[in-house]
Amino acid sequence: MRRTVYLLSLFLLLSGCQKKLTFENQTYNKKSSLLCEDSCPEINMSIPIAEGDAVVSDSINKKVFSVLKEIIYFGEKPYTSKDYDSLVSDFIGSYEKLKTEFPKDEFGWEAKIEGSIKYQTDSILNIEINHYAYTGGAHGYQGLRSLLFDPKTGKAITNNQLFKDSNAFKAFAEKKFRSKYKIPENHSINATKFMFEGDQFQLPINIFYTDKGLLLYYNRYEIAAYADGPKELLIPYEELKNFLIIH
Repeated sequence: MRRTVYLLSLFLLLSGCQKKLTFENQTYNKKSSLLCEDSCPEINMSIPIAEGDAVVSDSINKKVFSVLKEIIYFGEKPYTSKDYDSLVSDFIGSYEKLKTEFPKDEFGWEAKIEGSIKYQTDSILNIEINHYAYTGGAHGYQGLRSLLFDPKTGKAITNNQLFKDSNAFKAFAEKKFRSKYKIPENHSINATKFMFEGDQFQLPINIFYTDKGLLLYYNRYEIAAYADGPKELLIPYEELKNFLIIH
């Protein structure tokens, strides 16, 4: 009996000593001075860095960094950067290489990344990455990325892991989407100039947890033209009781 009480006390002590997961925003920036005067190309990033339990925070930080590498690069594939300092340096390095090769051309490059904790409970952590980049062309590209984690383990959570039945939720979401954007049930999903692949409704890549409900967020180009902007659908949590596993 004493041994049981001892082990239980030890377990509670160790549990209480586990470091709480916290975040501290860190900034990274770099500006080119190569052949430019007033508006020199630059990149600015503000990223929430997880602290606390080493295993949990390391898992979260590695995932966030890997996603940033998918967003910030120029060329056919992401940079081989090992940290944020080298990532911003590689981005500016791409500009300077291009400017050296084509000194008479104007390149108004810029990139801005803002990461924030969108939502956090004992069962879900949602980090939002708001990103903008311009590397030439008619306009830059702004978008949002949603990163979901189990705050107890630091492991990433996929969209499919959110729902008891993904297909059932997709059918439900399509009805809500059609209602919001006034698409008749007897018409195809692209009848009002949407551009769903294969003319079939699909859930977005990015799903956000908010205080008011689950936000389905479609970035520019995902289902509509750039000029039409992003599209979104907010579903209150009370309507998700039959679908949502994690809240």
